[in-house]
Amino acid sequence: MFFICKKRGSRSRHALMSEMNVTPMIDVMLVLLVIFMVTAPLLTVGVKVDLPTANAPNITNNNTPIVVHLTKEGKVFIGEVEVVLETLPDKLRAIVKESDAKIFVRGDKTLPYGFIMDVMGCISSAGFKKVVLVTELPKRERSAPRSR
Repeated sequence: MFFICKKRGSRSRHALMSEMNVTPMIDVMLVLLVIFMVTAPLLTVGVKVDLPTANAPNITNNNTPIVVHLTKEGKVFIGEVEVVLETLPDKLRAIVKESDAKIFVRGDKTLPYGFIMDVMGCISSAGFKKVVLVTELPKRERSAPRSR
């Protein structure tokens, strides 16, 4: 029989390691970070609206506006929360205290003009003066090469 003698206080070569290996945990966290970074921009528009097109310059501003969505069924959303048109001014005042906040209205192009004006009137009656109608830029058509 062969016995291994070890000195008191010394470690043997085959002793169990009691430290946690965090490398797989870090790998999983980095993969999750990449997944969230890729999917976060895709989640910005929660309500599907078919916007009309217009030749207008883009608005560049650092302030985050409130977005009011108008669907083709005539439903009104603030962000992703559906509201009744009559309660829209009160809900907007509850969300934003200052009246100089920007409100973006994203309305479906098939909606009647009168309905959009009703929504704009509700927003105006809430005291908001900076209301922007959101449109899509027209798709540029390829022009044929010009002959001289």
